[in-house]
Amino acid sequence: MTIDAHLHRRPAAADQPASALTLLTNGRHAWAADLDRTLGGADAAPSPHDLLDSALAACTTLTLELYIRRKALAVRSLHVQVDHVETRGDDGGVRYQMQRRIHIDGDLAEADRARLLEIAGKCPIHRVLEGQTRIETTMV
Repeated sequence: MTIDAHLHRRPAAADQPASALTLLTNGRHAWAADLDRTLGGADAAPSPHDLLDSALAACTTLTLELYIRRKALAVRSLHVQVDHVETRGDDGGVRYQMQRRIHIDGDLAEADRARLLEIAGKCPIHRVLEGQTRIETTMV
């Protein structure tokens, strides 16, 4: 699947901040991204970091939901939160630490909760983020 991103750049005006609103589509769905005001955007949509964090949160939630359905577990609600802290190492490289918290309300045994935590680590986005990713870029 290809994601297309189209920048809708608007310089700052007297009554409005600059905007770097970017519209994204995969051909079936559309969403947007923008920069925070501190970075010169209008904060009109999630930032790219928000989108990255949300990919992990969504994937975790959906992966757990599929397992909960398959095992018919007595879960009333499921809530996943993801935050991140970005720092620089001594070598100048970026260190991106994601914190994921999973809240499950339901009548579950400790063994079920432990298994759900294990399943969360198997969501596809979790695996991608912990694996090796290469990005090849060409100018066309």
